[in-house]
Amino acid sequence: MSNTSPAARLENLWNDATAQGMSESEKLLYRSNLLGSDKRVTNYGGGNTSAKVMETDPLTGEQVEVLWVKGSGGDIGTMKMDGFATLYMDKLNALKGLYRGVEFEDEMVGYLPHCTFNLNSRAASIDTPLHAYVPRKHVDHVHPDAAIAIAASVNSKELTQEIFGDEIGWLPWKRPGYELGLWLEKFCQDNPDANGVILESHGLFTWADDARECYETTLRIINRADEWLREKSEGVAVFGGEKFAPLPADERRKVAAALMPAIRGMISGERHKVGHFDDQDAVLQFVGSNDMEALAALGTSCPDHFLRTKIRPLVVDYDPSNPDLEATLNSLKASVEAYRADYAAYYERCKHDNSPAIRDPNAVVYLVPGVGMITFALDKATARISGEFYVNAINVMRGASAVSEYQGLPEQEAFDIEYWLLEEAKLQRMPKPKALAGRVAIVTGGAGGIGSATAERYLSEGACVVLADIDADALARTQDNLAGRYSKDVVRTVQMDVTSEDGVAQAYADMAVEFGGVDIVVSNAGIASSAPIEDTTLDLWNKNMSILSTGYFLVARAAFQMLKTQGIGGSMVFVASKNGLAASPNASAYCTAKASEIHLARCLALEGAPDGIRVNVVNPDAVLRGSKIWSGEWLEQRAGTYQTDKEGLEDMYRQRSLLKRSVLPEDIAEACYFFASDVSAKSTGNIINVDAGNVQSFTR
Repeated sequence: MSNTSPAARLENLWNDATAQGMSESEKLLYRSNLLGSDKRVTNYGGGNTSAKVMETDPLTGEQVEVLWVKGSGGDIGTMKMDGFATLYMDKLNALKGLYRGVEFEDEMVGYLPHCTFNLNSRAASIDTPLHAYVPRKHVDHVHPDAAIAIAASVNSKELTQEIFGDEIGWLPWKRPGYELGLWLEKFCQDNPDANGVILESHGLFTWADDARECYETTLRIINRADEWLREKSEGVAVFGGEKFAPLPADERRKVAAALMPAIRGMISGERHKVGHFDDQDAVLQFVGSNDMEALAALGTSCPDHFLRTKIRPLVVDYDPSNPDLEATLNSLKASVEAYRADYAAYYERCKHDNSPAIRDPNAVVYLVPGVGMITFALDKATARISGEFYVNAINVMRGASAVSEYQGLPEQEAFDIEYWLLEEAKLQRMPKPKALAGRVAIVTGGAGGIGSATAERYLSEGACVVLADIDADALARTQDNLAGRYSKDVVRTVQMDVTSEDGVAQAYADMAVEFGGVDIVVSNAGIASSAPIEDTTLDLWNKNMSILSTGYFLVARAAFQMLKTQGIGGSMVFVASKNGLAASPNASAYCTAKASEIHLARCLALEGAPDGIRVNVVNPDAVLRGSKIWSGEWLEQRAGTYQTDKEGLEDMYRQRSLLKRSVLPEDIAEACYFFASDVSAKSTGNIINVDAGNVQSFTR
């Protein structure tokens, strides 16, 4: 609905040639992936699809009817065959004899594993009865914005009848579960010619006895709803009309870059959060409208929406027509605390004797007039997806308020889903977070051997990483490599010259907008030069000092500014060199600059300690593999200094060490991980030499 052009119609993507020869379960996967490929049909992780298929019973060899249904926690757009739960239909029907009534419906979930077909390990979701008891072979349950806009209108039953006649029925709000499954069964029995039903404040069910027909029915109903909404809302002032015009794009990012670290610091007390910024047209229209605050306060309707976004957002006190960013920053603490208090009061009003303890009371969604939407979560993908869900909610509010009056779920109903014991059990089954989950790292020299190895080590432990480097081509290659293995969500790049004050400041601003702030700073950008003192030009001396000393100062200064804004501590790691402690022939400029790095780190360890900012040093030596500084002129010069050839240089360094071992980028990355992680939480001002042993660089 955010696209108002006629081209916004959902396109029928079914291809008979592709589907030919598929089994019924394979057609279910094909249909599911087609539906999930368009977020106008359903949001990520939302909705369910199913098919009732005749299978050979592995115990008896006889043909039995089996329900294939999306398993718990899956996503229909990306799932594979192993994403479906499979259950005997005769056993699912037998469960009706065990049902003790709506007060006990949650206990029915415990019976679902007893219905498992063929020892399938995929857990069945709470929506399983909703599919099992619809007497059709194929069922789609999706959350299209257009259908939910109708479902979330105060007169949704009348609107459903007006749009669809008797083809699509309507059922009042009911929390998903066993009882709703029985409601759907009765509706189908009472309305045998209906092709689906709108669930109040929830979504759309459609069905058929053929996979393609079911898919096409789903698309047709969504398109009809969307076209009707467009027609009826023609000429209506969206969200009550514009109150604030959007700021220019660069100004929007500037405001977001200032707000996000401040918010992040306030809400990351128990666990670090990662941010996401969205200023697409649909968001800007909503946050700049006259009705935004009133609509936002009503909360979301569809359970999938508010489970991701909390029941309502926090509206940031910002006036884009008369901007005072400093005043807004000063007001944030009170706004965040007021939201927490309001959430705690909501919990106290609605809790039951057996409700789980109150969860994180901080907002997920932050709406900034004229600027956009900020979302925070425990990881980047969840922050992004939470934003996508709230865009769905915006589209729903747009449609409902244009043709009727929008209504969110009643507060108690919302609470009963948010603090549902079954939902709590699902949360308790979540794997333990990785060591750097929620952390944001920037690695300068990120496209080199040590930088990329360090970035990968952090990514493997759950961090988000910004790769900063002056080499755009190498950055692109490194990003493709790491994003391909750890997802695009968690890797960003910025072309940055560490000697440029403006460039460094812009890199941190970009990082704030992309991830919300910073926790780990690895200063690793480097060059190397080799020349006798009498041949060392002033330009060569200044270049070393500019990159290896001034550059580290600029990166550290910007880091301290952001880390202090957040107020949640942090870790800074300087990748220096053995040469910073031990003199080396024909390298006075390089050695002096590296010594400057080490002493700067010591100074910063003193300054950062009161704010929980740790600063430590890793000293590598002779890391030849993958390192850009060990190519070209420098390698030639060092080989000449030690009177060997290129091939013999690595062996020379290895034999020179006490342990007679080569030092690899991964070895340096491990030391950088140690200083970034909580296992070194009580270490600052330290130096770790990773040089296979060099007596000259012993720190004591």
